[in-house]
Amino acid sequence: MPLSNGDELPIWVNAVVFLAAAVAVWGAGTRLTRNVDGIARATGLGQAFAGMLFLSTITTLPELTNTVASSWLGNPALAINNLLGSASINIVLLALADAFIGRDAVTSVVARPVTLMVTALSILLLAVVAVAIVITDVPFLGVGVWSIIICTLSIGAFWLAKGYDDRAPWVLRDWSGGYVEEVGEDVGEAALPSLLARGAAAAAVILVAGTLLSATGDALARQTGLGTGLVGFALLGLSTSLPELSAVTTALRLRRYEMAFGHVMGANFINLSLILVADIVFVGGPVVNQLGRFETISAMLGALLIGTYLVGLLERRNPTVMRMGYDSLAVIVLFAVGLVLLSTVRHE
Repeated sequence: MPLSNGDELPIWVNAVVFLAAAVAVWGAGTRLTRNVDGIARATGLGQAFAGMLFLSTITTLPELTNTVASSWLGNPALAINNLLGSASINIVLLALADAFIGRDAVTSVVARPVTLMVTALSILLLAVVAVAIVITDVPFLGVGVWSIIICTLSIGAFWLAKGYDDRAPWVLRDWSGGYVEEVGEDVGEAALPSLLARGAAAAAVILVAGTLLSATGDALARQTGLGTGLVGFALLGLSTSLPELSAVTTALRLRRYEMAFGHVMGANFINLSLILVADIVFVGGPVVNQLGRFETISAMLGALLIGTYLVGLLERRNPTVMRMGYDSLAVIVLFAVGLVLLSTVRHE
């Protein structure tokens, strides 16, 4: 959450606090992922849905605090750019984790129908956001109609994903052995209450340290003199996505590939639903009307990156380059090009 007096501190103090909070968030994200893995096995929830339900909800807490604070202070564009930036950066984090783990192309080992479903739904939601910005919004009961629609669609995405593995009318032709979870590092046979308690403790650390991370990131953004659009998209998006990076990296290390994808796409659903929260807090009318071409391109960039992974999931090929799948490399290159394009829009 942006702090009102953050700019009064020297830039080096903000930088030190930022790094310390990042370390705390990383450790908490790692512990959280291991506990969610245990919860998924203890409850019978699928890895993908557990990633969506637990990891996504908890690791997006920094985005929630930043969204509320920025909108309350009258800067909803910063809040929305943070959300859209996280949507794109979360996909890039998956690509970077693919290179870091370096076993196989991550899309070659994902086989469950629910992963394809949530990936396609993420693309549709980001496209809806872009359309809403272009069309503009009208108020209804104190908030924008488009904000209500986007939030409703985000919740609907969770509902469609729940149990989709059991409802799907198709299976992979080369997956005759059934959907068997990869065996990764054991997190122990702790009882469910213990797993829930440890997960709650990790969530508390993510909330506090993640909020501090967002606050100092916001202060550093202003102290460095960067513009709101690019700062919200890149710097704040990156700082509030550190919990996701920790969770994704740990999930891939445990070979919980479905959990990693479910977590990233679920985080996008939650991030986009927070547009309604920004609308509720902001008193200047529908927040969509505060957005423009920069945010439209941001949303479409996120949809493009996710679409690239959707192609990889459908192809399920395993050739790698620089320790990552070709689709992961394409995601990183497209994101870099997108940042260059967004920087030119910012200066118009």
